[in-house]
Order: sequence, then structure tokens, then C-alpha cells
Amino acid sequence: MKIEIKKIGNSEGFILPKELIQRLGLKRGQELHITELAGGGFQALPYDPDFEKTMEVVDEIIDEYRDTLAALAK
Repeated sequence: MKIEIKKIGNSEGFILPKELIQRLGLKRGQELHITELAGGGFQALPYDPDFEKTMEVVDEIIDEYRDTLAALAK
């Protein structure tokens, strides 16, 4: 499905077609958690406060052990 990024007020955004919103079971006002994927894409998941806390911990671990993780990745 092709979706165009448009100007919305003072921001940029995109509008999901009503059919897609219904298929995904999303509701107006629902919050989503966006995760950047390798290769430049992204994933949108329903917002979960527990998941948000987990991702914050993961980010801290990655920052603290960046050199070790880079060495292990070789």
C-alpha cells in the first residue's frame, strides 16, 4: 500500500486509509509505539507502557556496552 507524507498543520504526517485502520483494529486517539528498523524502515505497534520501559532499559544497556556488543558482532 502506498501512502504519501503530507503537511498536516505545522507538522508532516500520513493518513491511514479507513479500511486499513479497520483491518488492524486501530481506533482514533490510540497511541502507537514506533520502532526504527535496520534498512530505514519502521514498525508501528500499539503503545504498551511496559514495552516502553523495556525499550528504555535496552537503550541504556546498548549505550553502556556499545564497544562490547560491537566486538561480539564481528
